[in-house]
Amino acid sequence: MTERQPAEDKREKDRPWLMRTYAGHSTAEASNELYRRNLAKGQTGLSVAFDLPTQTGYDSDHILARGEVGRVGVPIAHVGDMRRLFQDIPLEQMNTSMTINATAMWLLALYQVVAEEQGADITKLQGTTQNDIVKEYLSRGTHVFPPGPSLRLTTDMIAYTVSHIPKWNPINICSYHLQEAGATPVQEIAYAMSTAIAVLDAVRDSGQVPQERMGDVVARISFFVNAGVRFVEEMCKMRAFNRIWDRVTRERYGIENPKQRRFRYGVQVNSLGLTEAQPENNVQRIVLEMLAVTLSKDARARAVQLPAWNEALGLPRPWDQQWSLRIQQVLAYESDLLEYEDIFEGSKVIEAKVDQLVEEAFAEIDRIQEMGGAMAAVESGYLKSQLVASHAERRGRIESGQEKIIGVNIFEGTEPNPLTADLDTAIQTVDPAVEARVVASLQQWRDSRYQPPFNHPRPCKALERLKEAARGTGNLMEATLECARAGATTGEWAGALREVFGEFRAPTGVSSAPVAVPVEEGSTLALVRRKVDLTAKDLGVGKLRFLVGKPGLDGHSNGAEQIAVRARDAGFEVVYQGIRLTPEQIVDAAVAEDVHAVGLSILSGSHAQLVPDVLERLRVAGATDIPVIAGGIIPNGDAEQLRAAGVAAVFTPKDFDITGIIGRIVDEIRKANKLDPLEVPA
Repeated sequence: MTERQPAEDKREKDRPWLMRTYAGHSTAEASNELYRRNLAKGQTGLSVAFDLPTQTGYDSDHILARGEVGRVGVPIAHVGDMRRLFQDIPLEQMNTSMTINATAMWLLALYQVVAEEQGADITKLQGTTQNDIVKEYLSRGTHVFPPGPSLRLTTDMIAYTVSHIPKWNPINICSYHLQEAGATPVQEIAYAMSTAIAVLDAVRDSGQVPQERMGDVVARISFFVNAGVRFVEEMCKMRAFNRIWDRVTRERYGIENPKQRRFRYGVQVNSLGLTEAQPENNVQRIVLEMLAVTLSKDARARAVQLPAWNEALGLPRPWDQQWSLRIQQVLAYESDLLEYEDIFEGSKVIEAKVDQLVEEAFAEIDRIQEMGGAMAAVESGYLKSQLVASHAERRGRIESGQEKIIGVNIFEGTEPNPLTADLDTAIQTVDPAVEARVVASLQQWRDSRYQPPFNHPRPCKALERLKEAARGTGNLMEATLECARAGATTGEWAGALREVFGEFRAPTGVSSAPVAVPVEEGSTLALVRRKVDLTAKDLGVGKLRFLVGKPGLDGHSNGAEQIAVRARDAGFEVVYQGIRLTPEQIVDAAVAEDVHAVGLSILSGSHAQLVPDVLERLRVAGATDIPVIAGGIIPNGDAEQLRAAGVAAVFTPKDFDITGIIGRIVDEIRKANKLDPLEVPA
């Protein structure tokens, strides 16, 4: 007779979350190889990173695409690229997340067409298109169309997928990027929920989905959330998200089925907090942040992707991504986490914090609704200015030492780091020749798409039908699918809609941001302000003028905005026109505004091409006395090349002291104008 096993040994384990790594680079072929390798290592879903031209609706040979092709993701210009991306990966069996927003309808159409070519039953396709355009206006900057048409594209996708691809999540409302842009937990919850309300109201009011099917719509709304290192607060935030979503969907939309009201979310833990200084510390940050979204069963993420330890240095290598995957696997398969019910149930501390977050988030949601909802709050600039202000306050706390970052503003001494001993091999680099190969391949596609072996119909009729549909009120998904099947390109599809909808430049939030660091007598900012005033006087001008430029397609504008706000507070007249400018436009503005310095912010890796282009155009314009300062994720070797090309100074994420950076810019202005250095410390 066998001995009876203890009851605790018979506990049924909770199933692990989907494990992903956010990946894609260079070409469709190279990314396909990476995906198949990651799946073989135990990854259970795909998370596709697209390059910036694909995200912003440009083909790889567009002028704005220079230097950006294959940098931060994979270039997908047409159905042929999508075929290569998923070659030998059966889409009917895959769960695929696609980080794509303004062009989400287009990429979903390409995905569906490739799945059909594989013989898949599209009703079985599972995955997510990010498709949250509000946070693009606020933080990531890959928006294309104005808010009204953008909301229509989202609404049409949701209505289409509910009927045709019922297991697909057509939108992934992203508070992740709001936190990266400086949002507090309350702002993160409130702005994400306000976006969800705007989307659900639009679907309900469109007449495309009958009221009795609104539960199916709500059940397919997913969220993509950030988790910072304050992991108790972050875990409480997730419980608050659950509670608020349940109440909103029940009370506002009448959804009675609790399964349909379930808060469904995936997470990538915080990248904003990853440091270039002592980057090995990022590993424990990532672990703590993962715990915030996995420890609590009642608020556990259903999909997790972790950044790599070296993302503040450059593009992670496959080994770095494997390390992040192994972090998840150790927790899921070695620990006993999945054997227990919610371990925080009944905690007075947790309940009090959750109650506070719920109350404050609902107050902010109500404030946004009084303004006319999320879209109105975007157009008025309210949401953006709030985020810029919150981010400025956070930066101020770091610079003062009130908020401590290990290895950055405290415990800065370190032993030599073997992980970064050879910086050139500590990150992955993209072959500069990739862009030329991708452009050549695109040109060949355009020339041969309607010939054997492809035999696509000529795309002009499909594109005309798309424009006709856009001018009307019908669902745009069928016309988009026709363009995909006709071999149209990403730039052609987006270009057709640009003709009808126009483009949108989102508010920058800089002019309305409050002063984040007080200009107290004797403070560092007061000393820098004195340097600014003295230099302006020496040059015989009323104010020093500083142009902050974002060349190329990189829309991550948080750093540029913080530099612009601090320069303004230091006494500069700041010229900041927002994102997505060509080097030509930046130089034209610098000359027209007669600026004393140009600051270029690039996080996408395109600095090697775009910064020298700006320098050359300034030389041709006879403005070589204007110093150019570069900032962004710039490896050491690239920084040396930029300085050799004539860049006055290079700043990277390790340079967290923004006031000190502004002081250095004043020094470079004096040097360029052959003025003696000032004996004013900064």
